[in-house]
Amino acid sequence: MAIAPAIILQPTLIIIVTLPVIYSMTEAEALVSLKNSFSNAEALDGWVVGSIPCSEDDQWEGISCNNGLVTGLRLGGMGLVGEILVDALLELKGLRTISFNNNSFSGSIPEFNRIGFLKAIYLQGNKFSGDIPPEYFQRMRSLKKLWLADNQFTGLIPPSLAEMPHLMELHLENNQFSGSIPQMNNPSLLQFSVRNNKLEGEVPASLWKFGVSSFEGNPGVCGEKFGKSCDLALAKVSPNPSPIAAQSNVGDASVGYSGNDNSFEVAGIIIASVVLVSLVVFFIVRSKRKEEENFDILGHEINEGAVEVQVTSTAPVRRDMDDASTSSVNRKSSSSSRRASMSTQSRNNIGELVMVNDERGVFGLPDLMRAAAEVLGNGGFGSSYKAVMANGVAVVVKRTREINGLERDDFDAEMTKLAMLKHWNVLAPLAYHFRKDEKLVISEYVPRGSLLFSLHGDRGPSHAELDWPARMKIVRGIAEGIRYLHTELASFDLPHGNLKSSNVLLGPDNEPMLVDYGFGHMVNPSSVAHLLFAYKAPEAAQHGQVSRSCDIYCLGIVILEILTGKFPSQYLSNGKGGTDVVQWVHTAIFEGRESEVLDPEISNSRNCLGEMGQLLHVGAACTESNPHLRLDVVEAIRRIEAIRSEGVQESRTIETLNKGGDVEQIALEAKIILNLAAPRLECLHGINRDVSYLVHTLEFSTSRSGTVTDIKISTSSRSHKYGWLHQTGKFHKQLSPAKDIT
Repeated sequence: MAIAPAIILQPTLIIIVTLPVIYSMTEAEALVSLKNSFSNAEALDGWVVGSIPCSEDDQWEGISCNNGLVTGLRLGGMGLVGEILVDALLELKGLRTISFNNNSFSGSIPEFNRIGFLKAIYLQGNKFSGDIPPEYFQRMRSLKKLWLADNQFTGLIPPSLAEMPHLMELHLENNQFSGSIPQMNNPSLLQFSVRNNKLEGEVPASLWKFGVSSFEGNPGVCGEKFGKSCDLALAKVSPNPSPIAAQSNVGDASVGYSGNDNSFEVAGIIIASVVLVSLVVFFIVRSKRKEEENFDILGHEINEGAVEVQVTSTAPVRRDMDDASTSSVNRKSSSSSRRASMSTQSRNNIGELVMVNDERGVFGLPDLMRAAAEVLGNGGFGSSYKAVMANGVAVVVKRTREINGLERDDFDAEMTKLAMLKHWNVLAPLAYHFRKDEKLVISEYVPRGSLLFSLHGDRGPSHAELDWPARMKIVRGIAEGIRYLHTELASFDLPHGNLKSSNVLLGPDNEPMLVDYGFGHMVNPSSVAHLLFAYKAPEAAQHGQVSRSCDIYCLGIVILEILTGKFPSQYLSNGKGGTDVVQWVHTAIFEGRESEVLDPEISNSRNCLGEMGQLLHVGAACTESNPHLRLDVVEAIRRIEAIRSEGVQESRTIETLNKGGDVEQIALEAKIILNLAAPRLECLHGINRDVSYLVHTLEFSTSRSGTVTDIKISTSSRSHKYGWLHQTGKFHKQLSPAKDIT
């Protein structure tokens, strides 16, 4: 049997060479990879491969685009957790701004320094921790804005921050940075804050311009501006150390010991003195901060906390907004309102109730004493109550110990002056009761309550009424009220002095009424900076310089609050909670992102976005940090009126249409003239500049050939009709009332 030859397989070396595949992800793939690195990313469900991130018709949520490229990530407040995949960000070649603020990211700072072309980074409000490497920012020379506030970063402030030539905004507050503050010679630096860290030592002279508030909450910081000498701190680390200070091994008494037996005693005295002074400063700062926190916790003033108390036969209900330090202005709680009588001390020394305004009837102090009072709020100016007189008139009684800067005759003259003010946007006081160390100021009760409550604390009918026309009306009314006060109280440095949304009451038709004005020179000088909101203006906060321009700064904050729907952090002295609406809006305008900061509840009226953007710029111009660049009230109102001037351009009216085209063509031109971007007409305020009613419909009549022959503009109170005249080739307004067009 033949045996088949064996097949011998020779071992062969097979070498497989894998060549690198150069592959660049598309922007969509990069963004999806980024999304997949997050947890709880339901808000980004629209990020799917196969669609175009910068599509004009359906742009992805949370991105900004320019010329079809992704230029910004706006992922703030989405509850995101996980890793930020920097490799994916590197694929976004046009990326300039990243916003991951107010999420739950943790760990060390991501390697954003690999993206050398970034201009803005917003990481505030997360849980990032650990040291930032000293050289981290060396390559980020394009960076202009860096927000790392409200995290848990530790260690030294990276010295490479001082090497960024274009840095404009640096926010490191509410972290755990330690050591000294580096010398910052950035020529463009406009905003700087290191509040509430563990920093120590002298503040560099280059940063003095930012004021004490930028450094508060660091007990170890010293300097003349802080009322704490740096000499004692320097004694611990002297350039020419004493033998005791130079000692490096406490266990070896011979190391560095000079042989002077008294040197230990001297060192003990120095150390004891330093500890004693530090403790004194610590408790003073702590006490001061506590006072400010107690003053600015929301719910402390009439219509800030409990508002719109309804008196019924059952136990009254108070709508309260508690604990603003944890941003609970977004919640509404209900609790039983407690009955309270007026001050027992007042009863013991009744004196007289001085009526300065009898428009709501005449009543006396005994009437107030007999009336049961409902507590509305407690705060910086004192306690506020609601009382119903026997004649049915409801009043607010503000009991205060803070406006004690004047004697009786001067106080009477000032209250009489305030009571004589007559303007529909200013609520004048009705009466007062004078005691040396306590005052009662009585004014009319406004059931709907404050603008602050309608914006932030109420999700019922009052809030629903705040559509765009209502907010525009409120802004105009507030500005008109300020102009009136600036005219009638022209001799006052601060004609209002305390303008904020809690001091704007809303009537049933959204007509705003200003309260708590004109108290500036009545307040005790030692308390005025803490009690009056006008002192939040930069020139007042940093240099104590007050003027009517401070009122304009406050007006700007209220305008921005109305437009964004955000609770301003400026209302809180402790700097915790709320949104810095001034910086947020100024940054958005600088980066061309105005529409992103608008309250979603009004920005869905797409045809009114132009008006909202214009008003946003007015608010920004009112909050310029330099008071000389700030608008005055006359110019502010002129710009507001230009926005709400019925949407008609001054140079063009319906009459300027010069040909009778088809319906679509004429409609397009008419909408352009009327400053409309879409058929919806809610934002159109009339036809002529002196008309304030709203337009409801825009209708056209056509001939058999399809050309437009008549245009009818109908409002809530009348109609105007424009007819086409062949002789002139224009539409002309008809003088007789227009008939309905069928």
